[in-house]
Amino acid sequence: MDFFKYIHAVGTGPKGNRDLTLEESKDMMEQILDQSVPSEQSAAFLLGWRLKPETNTEFRGAIEACDEYIKKTTIPNSLELGYPFDGKAKNPYIFPLVAKVLEESKLSLIVMGDELTPAKGGITIKDICNNIELNPNAHYFDRKNFFVEMSELTDLRMKLGLRTGFNTIEKLPGVANSEYAITGVFHKPYVKKYVEIFSDRYKRLALIQGNEGTPELFSKGRLWITDGGEVDEIIINPEHYGINYKKSWDAITLEDSLNQLNNPSDEYMKLAKLNAAVYLFVTGNAASIDEAWEKLN
Repeated sequence: MDFFKYIHAVGTGPKGNRDLTLEESKDMMEQILDQSVPSEQSAAFLLGWRLKPETNTEFRGAIEACDEYIKKTTIPNSLELGYPFDGKAKNPYIFPLVAKVLEESKLSLIVMGDELTPAKGGITIKDICNNIELNPNAHYFDRKNFFVEMSELTDLRMKLGLRTGFNTIEKLPGVANSEYAITGVFHKPYVKKYVEIFSDRYKRLALIQGNEGTPELFSKGRLWITDGGEVDEIIINPEHYGINYKKSWDAITLEDSLNQLNNPSDEYMKLAKLNAAVYLFVTGNAASIDEAWEKLN
């Protein structure tokens, strides 16, 4: 279908804009991924789409298109961790330590990475996984291998320098066919959006007010869980578990992040155990976070 039709749908202003249908969204995404249209047209659409803004139907159509390109490798008993591809800028990652805590549980953690995308300018999952030895139950998938078409759009996205709809749809690609998934949200209104977009793709989907938009809990926050029905909300406070870790508000270097993983403080290890307890609860390996915490201690 003529791609100009899609640019016109999102780029003519409030009176002329319209939402794309599911099928139109799939076709739009396929043309961008195939790079069958000039990069300038792809960029124009992405900017207009962001400003319109995107609908859940459009997101679902785009995700269905992505499914046709993603090379999947099934990893049983796994939890997919949906990290943003713009990295963490102020705090270290904790998932390698969480994997160590969960080793005896046999639960595998799935993480995906690529080169940096806009707009945070942080340290990426790829930076960490290329510079540290992961536990056997932590599985890293590089997007250039499992979804090369999206990876090859990184340069275009960096030239734009702004968040686009891709930042939303790329976090949970289902690369390991995991039955369970958890991703981070900044604001509560996004909970409904993510549930409507992703919940039917998993046996159980969880959303958490994680550190810097990641699925990593560093301070008091909310956890939302849905298994296709109602959405349950739980407040988690690390202080309840005797954890007094102070998150950083300053920029962190890759060297600092790796050092905290290789030489974790006692408080940081406690935080890793709490995140592990959350993941055990999300995957049904414990009836509550408190029960999982007790098991791990």
